Amino acid sequence: MNPKVSIVVVVDVIGALSDGTLRNGNLCMIDDGEQSTGQGTPELCTVVQPGQVVTWSALAVDLQTPVEIKSITFLDPDAEAGDAEAGDAEAGDAEAGDAEAGDAAHAPERTEGAAGTGNAGARSERSGPGPERNGHAPGRHNPELEVWSGVVPHLAPGVAHQYRLEVQMYEGEHSTLHIASPALMCQ
Repeated sequence: MNPKVSIVVVVDVIGALSDGTLRNGNLCMIDDGEQSTGQGTPELCTVVQPGQVVTWSALAVDLQTPVEIKSITFLDPDAEAGDAEAGDAEAGDAEAGDAEAGDAAHAPERTEGAAGTGNAGARSERSGPGPERNGHAPGRHNPELEVWSGVVPHLAPGVAHQYRLEVQMYEGEHSTLHIASPALMCQ
C-alpha cells in the first residue's frame, strides 16, 4: 500500500466563471490511486486504505489564473448528493448536509508548501497573506503550492464517502463554486 494518495483538481476557471458551474467540462479530477474510478471527471472515486494520507491540490488550466481549494467537507451519508450541489454559484447552500469535523479525513488540513504538515485532524480556515487584489494575492503567494490533506480513518469498506469540494477563483460574489460528486472509498 502506498502511504499517500494525491488528488489533483484541474479547473478551467474562465469556463467555470462564465458558465457559473464546475460541470460542463470545467473541472476534472485525477489521482494516483491504482483502482480509482472516474479519472478525469468530477465523479472521481478514490480508492483508499485506513491510515493513508490523502492530499488535494488545485491547478488552473490557464496557469495565469488563480484557483485554490477553499474547503473540503465530507457529506452525511444519508444526505442526497443533489441536495448538496444545488446552487453551484452559491457556496453556502449545502451546509445542512455537512459532516462533523473530527477525524482528519473529515477535516482535511490546509497547509502551505508542497507537503501537508501540521496537526492531523485540525480544520484550518483560509490562511496565508492578506487580501487579494485583482484576483492575485500580494507578495509571493502561490496557490498551486497549497495542499489540503487528511488521514483516512477506519471506514466501512465498499461505501463511497462523498465530499463537497469548494474552489475559489479570483474574488467576488460568484467566484466560489462547489461540487459534491467526488468520493473516497475504502477497499
